Amino acid sequence: MRDAFVSNGLIDSINRRTQLAGYNRLALLLFRLGGPELFGINVFKVQEVVQAPELTWVPAAHSHVRGVAPVRGRMIPVLDLASAVQGTQPADEPRYLIVAEFNRRVQGFLVHGVERIVNVDVGQVTPPPASAGDDGYLTAVTRLGERLIQIIDVEKVLADVIGLAADLEELPEHATDARRRKWRVLVADDSKVARMQIARTLEQLNLEPVLVNDGREALRFLRSQAETGQEDDLLMVISDVEMPDMDGYTLTTEIRRDPRLEHHYVLLHTSLSGLFNHSMVEHVGADRFVPKFNSDELAKGVVERLRDKELALPDVAMA
Repeated sequence: MRDAFVSNGLIDSINRRTQLAGYNRLALLLFRLGGPELFGINVFKVQEVVQAPELTWVPAAHSHVRGVAPVRGRMIPVLDLASAVQGTQPADEPRYLIVAEFNRRVQGFLVHGVERIVNVDVGQVTPPPASAGDDGYLTAVTRLGERLIQIIDVEKVLADVIGLAADLEELPEHATDARRRKWRVLVADDSKVARMQIARTLEQLNLEPVLVNDGREALRFLRSQAETGQEDDLLMVISDVEMPDMDGYTLTTEIRRDPRLEHHYVLLHTSLSGLFNHSMVEHVGADRFVPKFNSDELAKGVVERLRDKELALPDVAMA
């Protein structure tokens, strides 16, 4: 029964649930890592779930990489998610491989059991408890009835295994007059690794990142800035799409609804792939969409906004 669910029903269910994106809903694929605890991953990142295949060992690979496997005609790296997240290897061997795409890379994650897909209101998704620590692999938690669901920060797992994105190959050229003013950029992302990567890119462009964990915190910051008249030096908003409490699509919608905020430039930034994101960006009124994570592409989008902003400044502001 479980195998039939994995092979026949999962992808159809994923396709149906993609229609939830943009309505502050989150679809999670639930799985286990050798124990009773439930873990979740954003279902829109999942391409398929298959039986754990035979693996080919890769010499000198990271300790969390179990090897590579052929999936639909291509070899992909396979990570042991229990080892990466829990630091220990359960006695039982993983039975399933979750094939997922993050940041334009396809990889497989070995798990011990696949449960089902559930829909949750992102308002019921909260940051992990402080006891999880800054070095933990959780990006959020939620509940299914009485059961706790731990949502994994896959970007952090991949950063530890593959490494962080490289620095900018070269600093994009842009006008220099307005550098006399220190532009700020509001960054909303629930992944600590993603926030760090974006902040590093912005700092290389001589911009000041303002970092928040989710869309609701970003909206609160923007409204506070509008009330106190401190938003003149805010260049743009960079927001992840999938976040707890308030996702990036909902954040953008709320920005466009508020006459005090509607002028803000919004760049949506997500590890999800596909044309669906581009259509949603247009639907909610965002200005630009950039897939994660290529620092040069992100810098290009930021610099284009900076150029437009500089050209729009009155001469007196340039003096």
